[in-house]
Amino acid sequence: DEELLKSIQATVVRVEGDCEQLGYVTGSLRDDHRQQQKDIEALFQSLESLEKKADKEDLLLLKEDKAALGTKVSCTQFEASMEKLEDRMQEILKRVLGQEQRLQEVQQQFRDALDTKLDRLELGPFQKQLEETWGRMIKELKDEMSVVYDDAAGIKQQLLVPYKCLSCDRDLNMQVPG
Repeated sequence: DEELLKSIQATVVRVEGDCEQLGYVTGSLRDDHRQQQKDIEALFQSLESLEKKADKEDLLLLKEDKAALGTKVSCTQFEASMEKLEDRMQEILKRVLGQEQRLQEVQQQFRDALDTKLDRLELGPFQKQLEETWGRMIKELKDEMSVVYDDAAGIKQQLLVPYKCLSCDRDLNMQVPG
């Protein structure tokens, strides 16, 4: 019986030690929980403060955006204008190509007329010069008219000289910087 009693007493002492240890751990956990609750409350207060600031800033930005929106062109209007411009450029290019074909026909008629009128040896250099001039002019026209549509907001183009007044079409003597 004594051994059993000693074993029970040892178990009770161990359980008391464990309970004491659990009491310390529980107290520590309670303190940690309280601290975490305080931190959470502080975070919620900071969050509310930030939300109020964000709401004020959003309202201010919204007002600025509404004011700026009136001065902007809508994307559909811009795209429609760009499509019209591209169509016009294509039409002009077709006209130039049509003119080139007509020019070739006129050249052929001119060659035929020259062949019947004068000696080929006399007009060879003249004909060659005319053909070179026409070829160069056609190439320049093609280069000027072959604008590639690349969704740019604008293009840079050199101004033609002499400059003319918009209202009276009078020649102006102007210097362009650069």
